[in-house]
Amino acid sequence: MLREIVSNEWFTIFIVFGLVLITMSKFLFAKRFEDFLQVIGNSKYLKIYERDQKFIDGFDTLLFLNLVFGAATFSYIAYSTVISPIKFEIITFLKVVFGVAALILMKVLFERLIASLFEIDRIIDSYLFQKTSYLNFSGFILLPINVLLIFTLEPSKTIIYIVLAILLLINLIGLFTSFKNYQKLIINNLFYFILYLCALEIGPYLILYKLIIEY
Repeated sequence: MLREIVSNEWFTIFIVFGLVLITMSKFLFAKRFEDFLQVIGNSKYLKIYERDQKFIDGFDTLLFLNLVFGAATFSYIAYSTVISPIKFEIITFLKVVFGVAALILMKVLFERLIASLFEIDRIIDSYLFQKTSYLNFSGFILLPINVLLIFTLEPSKTIIYIVLAILLLINLIGLFTSFKNYQKLIINNLFYFILYLCALEIGPYLILYKLIIEY
């Protein structure tokens, strides 16, 4: 199947932008960045920096921007490979960037709203910090993957599915970590936990998938 994508010039700019963001996070927050790289399989980062989290955090903001552009780039490549070849258009790409950022931010804000309504701010803040950390790590992993898909490997459905499986695994590890930390609380409120997973974790992505397929 011929692929009509890609304008490598634009993707090169986005990759360089991602590298700049990661370099800034390493330069400005050297010790935290070093701990962040070990977040998979090591709860040290979560235990240390959860206590100092802020509503707007410089380190998380830099990595979040990298996540948004990395996810948008991978989404563009994945759509062109798995669903239908498309020609790169900067306006369409920026809409994807906006959509990814809006989806993540709206979920976070909605979860914070629920936390305030049910007076469980401390628990939700801790959970959101853990979830955001693993999402940002996914964005960190996506940067070299996007470089390979654009400049080295010929994207195929198999490669795309493998990458999606890796990203899913990273975030499942994050979910398992949260479950382990609040195991007793979750077991005592298992029905609400399942309802939460369906409504706020699985539901939005199913809707997004349906919209992408119909588009």
